[in-house]
Amino acid sequence: MNPHVAWIHVAPIKALAIEERDHVHLGKLGVTGDRRFCVVDPEGRMINGKRVPALVAVRPSFADEGQSLTLRMTDGSSVSGDVALGHAVSVTIFGRQCEALEVDGPFSDALSALAGRPLRLVRFAMEGEGVDRADELGAATLVSQASLEELGGVAGADRPVDPRRFRMLFGVAGVPAHAEDAWIGRQVRIGEAVLTPLGNVGRCAVTTVDPVSGRSDLDTLAALAKYRGQQVTTEPLPFGVWARVDETGDVRLGDPVVA
Repeated sequence: MNPHVAWIHVAPIKALAIEERDHVHLGKLGVTGDRRFCVVDPEGRMINGKRVPALVAVRPSFADEGQSLTLRMTDGSSVSGDVALGHAVSVTIFGRQCEALEVDGPFSDALSALAGRPLRLVRFAMEGEGVDRADELGAATLVSQASLEELGGVAGADRPVDPRRFRMLFGVAGVPAHAEDAWIGRQVRIGEAVLTPLGNVGRCAVTTVDPVSGRSDLDTLAALAKYRGQQVTTEPLPFGVWARVDETGDVRLGDPVVA
């Protein structure tokens, strides 16, 4: 077997559609621009696909070195404009407070119309703030292709399980299902970077949502409970692992993964 990077996925805007990359530079805080923006409610609480599933199918596209943005909505329409930053806001994300700036323009109105509730698009003041488990040195996530295949079999999926459901940074091919569990506490070289996985990623209802349609169509949680529920892991319903970055570097599709 030849363990290697099978896909690289980033989310420039948390909760919105995943962007596929063929290479990234992995720094101590993760990939620059990954999860730099997020969507919040009027109280400043982060909104994710669990609360508004349709968001996962909204496709953001940045241009002009991040100075302009287009959101392609689920009905085929789109809104575009400059990324003009406005008032400072305090954002609540996973129980911690982060500073952010409102993004002016048509984006918040479009997202609010889709959700049927008031929402605001904001940009975190600091790079890395939007990465899950940032307060625990989390900067990257990994899951194996074989893990997806096993989950699909247990869930009775009629087609391959789309890895974008799980919003992981790196997919790894050429290892057995859930081999990544054994990497916790060990250094893993991926391309030029070196990571140490620190724990499992526990799953929520957003993984049941199809990343193209924005509709719940696969009971991933029941499948995980069925064959992973009794595992001794750091978080319940585990699928994949999260890691700190020990050595920064470039990671490309096809790069070797050495654990």
